[in-house]
This record gives sequence, C-alpha cells and structure tokens, in this order.
Amino acid sequence: MAAAAVDLDRTLAALADPTRRGVVDLLRRRPQRAGELAAAFDMSPPAMSRHLRVLRKTGLVAEDELEDDARVRVYRLRPEPFARLRDWLDEVETFWGGQLDAFKAHAERTRGNKAPR
Repeated sequence: MAAAAVDLDRTLAALADPTRRGVVDLLRRRPQRAGELAAAFDMSPPAMSRHLRVLRKTGLVAEDELEDDARVRVYRLRPEPFARLRDWLDEVETFWGGQLDAFKAHAERTRGNKAPR
C-alpha cells in the first residue's frame, strides 16, 4: 500500500472518533491548551491527552511550547493532512460526478428511443 494511502487511512481513522472531530472543530477557531480542550469536553486531562496523541501521530495537530512556560503545550491544526484529505475527496467527487453524468446521458438516450404514447 502506498504511503499516501496509509496516511489517508490514519487520518480517517483518527477523525472517526467524535471527540477528536470535536477537538478539530475547536482548534479551527484558535490554538488551545490541552487543559482548555479537556474542559470543553468535560474530560479528564489524561483522557484528552490520549486523543491529542492520536491527532499528533497522524499529523493533524501540532504541539507548541509557550515561550514563557515550557510545561504548557498549545495545540493547533496542521493544514497539510487536511489538504491531502480534500484532494482525495475531490478525486472521489470527480469520479462520482462522471458516473452520474454518464447515467444521465444514458437515461436521456433511453428515453429518446421510446415511442411516444
């Protein structure tokens, strides 16, 4: 399996979890600390840490240290995996668009060949 396909599989698996999708939604607005994310989901910090670890391993989020406090981590979205996901979705949409266009053309030809009543 190609590396791009493996990356896409990991991205989709990570986003299959509703909590991780929620984290992505929150991080779309602005970078946030792990504690803020945990509080937003009424979740323990260790539980949120597990979700953030999955998102980091798939490359969906990046972890930055605050300049004045190296103990605090701020999470932000990384655009690259989302761009790859969008590219794949565009390919799927193009395929199905072509299939629907072909079906429509076939249906119109078939309808045109029937004798009027």
